[in-house]
Amino acid sequence: MESSDVELDLQRSVQAVLRELSTQAPALQSNQGMWRWSLHKKVERDPGKSPALVRILLRELEKAESEDLRHVIIPLLHTVMYVLTKATGITEELHQRIYAFCTRLLTLPTPYCTVALDCAIRLKTETAVPGTLYQRMVIAEQNLMNELYPYQERVFLFVDPELVSASVCSALLLEIEAAQEQQTPEACMRHVVSHALQAALGEACHAGALHRKLQASPRRTLEHYFHAVVAAVEQMASEASPSREGHVERLEEIYCSLLGPAEGPRGGDPVQERPPSIPLPSPYITFHLWTGEEQLWKELVLFLRPRSQLRLSADLEVLDLQGLRLDRELARVSVLSTDSGIERDLPPGADELPAPSSPEMERAGLQRKGGIKKRAWPLDFLMPGGWDGPLGLHRRTGRPGGDGEVLPGVSRLHTARVLVLGDDRMLGRLAQAYHRLRKRETQKFCLTPRLSLQLYYIPVLAPEKPAASRQPELGELATFLGRADPWYQSNVNTLCPAIHKLAEMPPSLDSSQTVDPFILDVITYYIRMGTQPIYFQIYTVKIFFSDLSQDPTEDIFLIELKVKIQDSKFPKDGFSPRRRGVAEGPGAELSLCYQKALLSHRPREVTVSLRATGLVLKAIPASDAEVSGSRHCPLPAAPVTDHTCLNVSVTEVVKSSNLAGKSFSTVTNTFRTNNIQIQSQDQRLLTLSLDKDDQRTFRDVVRFEVAPCPEPCSEAQKSKAPWLNLHGQQEMDATKAKPKPLLMPINTFSGIVQ
Repeated sequence: MESSDVELDLQRSVQAVLRELSTQAPALQSNQGMWRWSLHKKVERDPGKSPALVRILLRELEKAESEDLRHVIIPLLHTVMYVLTKATGITEELHQRIYAFCTRLLTLPTPYCTVALDCAIRLKTETAVPGTLYQRMVIAEQNLMNELYPYQERVFLFVDPELVSASVCSALLLEIEAAQEQQTPEACMRHVVSHALQAALGEACHAGALHRKLQASPRRTLEHYFHAVVAAVEQMASEASPSREGHVERLEEIYCSLLGPAEGPRGGDPVQERPPSIPLPSPYITFHLWTGEEQLWKELVLFLRPRSQLRLSADLEVLDLQGLRLDRELARVSVLSTDSGIERDLPPGADELPAPSSPEMERAGLQRKGGIKKRAWPLDFLMPGGWDGPLGLHRRTGRPGGDGEVLPGVSRLHTARVLVLGDDRMLGRLAQAYHRLRKRETQKFCLTPRLSLQLYYIPVLAPEKPAASRQPELGELATFLGRADPWYQSNVNTLCPAIHKLAEMPPSLDSSQTVDPFILDVITYYIRMGTQPIYFQIYTVKIFFSDLSQDPTEDIFLIELKVKIQDSKFPKDGFSPRRRGVAEGPGAELSLCYQKALLSHRPREVTVSLRATGLVLKAIPASDAEVSGSRHCPLPAAPVTDHTCLNVSVTEVVKSSNLAGKSFSTVTNTFRTNNIQIQSQDQRLLTLSLDKDDQRTFRDVVRFEVAPCPEPCSEAQKSKAPWLNLHGQQEMDATKAKPKPLLMPINTFSGIVQ
């Protein structure tokens, strides 16, 4: 009876989560996201409920498959995988059923097959070697150094104090610090050892006795058993055909060595007390106040090299990063040679020789060479963007951020999860920092080979005056992500009001009370399970001013460029003199030259002159119709699409004449374009505002040009490889003719759900 009551309670919670996904709820509703959190809290407080919850979730998944309810498949998959990562009492038969379900989903289109494949790979290892997912997650997130699993992760939480109130910043910082005070390295090692033994031995493990023994063990003993457990798990997981029975036998030996033969897995009192809960510690999070676009690059450099080994200078450009010298050698165009300069004198393998069929190898005579020995690396290794493009930002399963060996002998052992809080203005500043970071990589090749960069976003609105009674609206990018991914809408977008409520609550002075950190738990869930990025095109704008002595400037934007007409006029000898015969009226006479976006991809230039009171260039789709075929959702095989375009809205002035005289009215015209050039034809000046940011406003503008921002490496690629043969040079010229656009990924749970 008691077991049926437990399953009935869990079934109600699961149904509440599914109803939340099926109903069209407002964007900001206080109860959204709470059902998923409370469901995980139930099994966290009572681990014995985990098998029942997994069976319920599996039934719902099979029901969704049979009834073609695809909108709930990915949320249910993420929920069951999160439970399996923490649970210890899941049978092998239950693991295999979930694995078989994931393999059936591989026939569905993206993103269902992508998420299912990620889950299937992890489940295959977890079925044979129970406890692998938990162990790898804790080791990487808590930076517990181990030779067999050397991967490290860190979460960088960036908050701009100009956009987020001080009360919100302090409330988040207090919640993070309170959680991390209890996560000492010793406690995390106890959790890893206890979870691995319970997951492998099951009911044969005396959880209470094991917990007491680990609590009483000194640090040296704890480290010994921690490394023994990690070695047993990783060595078995690395085998081609891991054996669950062999894994259990190895952990039985460790268990008997730890507790003694009297408490062995086959002895002792069979009556077991309720096993203590093994928490999954929240990841190590560092809190940063945003100061500028250089801060992201500096923090990533410090992450790759510990502060204790870093000799800081005024400019981090001069850093010689420890452990990155191999990357610098690989990225160099040439190295100094001490040979005689005669090709036949070189020992075998001393230089990278051309292919046997190349004309260079067919020459038999001596050839004098200079004192520079050039390393002809393949084209894909020249620049960071030429390896995998945006797909390199995916986190591969099993190894956090591990994209394998990007360069020969170089593995990405570090994963930086950059989480930004704020509105659209903060995303614009993040795009600036991301563009600056990619541009640095063309000059100093140090981060990309060793670092997997993941970007996350949680909307937090700026504080408004209390007079506003209407419900606040999310930013454009957050709204788009909520439409594209319903699970993001349910879990992340709903944090916006919760964060403000946390800031308004008085701080608790009673440290003895254990309070579940809702906001930190949701952030942790998003960081761990949000592995599917959506890519957004970054646009560059070149601005020309009325003052001819002022050089043109270039900037980028991610979301919006807004154009306003100034009341002031530039002098007659300025950049563009006033045209004769132009009738006075509101707004300014503008000349627009743009390339119209067509489905056929054929270039079609359009030039038009009109009088307008303003323009808005939007880079984010504003309707669901644009999401279904969105340019921001690249195909897995070709992540960069050719039809990226801007949505331009022009407020045009229409003049009409009647008996009462001349009158003016306005009408809004919209069109889509790949790039556009706009120039003021009369004496009116323009004001440009990028990404709704007052700090990024340009005045006294007479002309500007907007185009997709190219990947920085695509411009430097040709100059980096002067030694390539004619065929390679022709390939690079073809790439140079159409530069690869720069896309910024924002991680979600599923990507864009069609």
